[in-house]
Amino acid sequence: MLVVVVGLVGGTSSLLGYWKTNQRLGRPAVKVVPQATFDWQGNVVATNSVYLPERVLDYESSVVSVTKQEVAMLPKDTTYGRRVYKAPDGLQIWCNAILMGTDRTSIHKPEYCLPGQGWAIDARRKEQTSILIDRPYRYELPVMKWIVNGVKETTNGQKAEVRGVYVFWFVADNELATSHLKRFLLLSRDLFLRGVLQRWTYVSYFSVCYPGQEEDTYQRIKAFIGATVPEFQLATGAVSSEILSVAPPESR
Repeated sequence: MLVVVVGLVGGTSSLLGYWKTNQRLGRPAVKVVPQATFDWQGNVVATNSVYLPERVLDYESSVVSVTKQEVAMLPKDTTYGRRVYKAPDGLQIWCNAILMGTDRTSIHKPEYCLPGQGWAIDARRKEQTSILIDRPYRYELPVMKWIVNGVKETTNGQKAEVRGVYVFWFVADNELATSHLKRFLLLSRDLFLRGVLQRWTYVSYFSVCYPGQEEDTYQRIKAFIGATVPEFQLATGAVSSEILSVAPPESR
């Protein structure tokens, strides 16, 4: 038994060594531009960034810096893209894209980062859904929608209960996923069968609202996603069922 275990361990190590030596990186599924990314102190943490449009619909935006925790925890070859968008009525939407390099630990679970920011996850309010994207053709983008709970301090120092609407997905070259499990299975498949380490990107949108406003806020995020995704995401989904259900014109 000991001989078998040692053999398996040795074989696995050799195989992993072979993959590490011979693997090639996949293409990013998001636009990467030569624009520096800065940390909370104004230091450059990356010379490139994931492109996010400056203006979307009637929203204006500003760049959000990388946090101290992210600099400490994420691999050095991680590429970031993040902006906060503000509508004329004050609604804010945070858009965040994290692109991995050669280390898949760039992509972290929202189950970890949201509680670390003071948000409580309600398992009953997690939902997989889809958003219709109309460019470059109409397709359904699979996403996860979470409603999370938090507390906000008002201007007069009082505590108020708030909700967070969090929409996210994972994208790689010609691949989309809404869960870490599916992303890991696709990553493993491509690595084992093709020798390709796909560069996955974790894309998320987040907005804060008061209880009772969750659905209205989600609808606004949904429209915002429909407008922004064609600007930076290169991978697309299958043709929308709306198109497939349309009968072809009669031949004449």
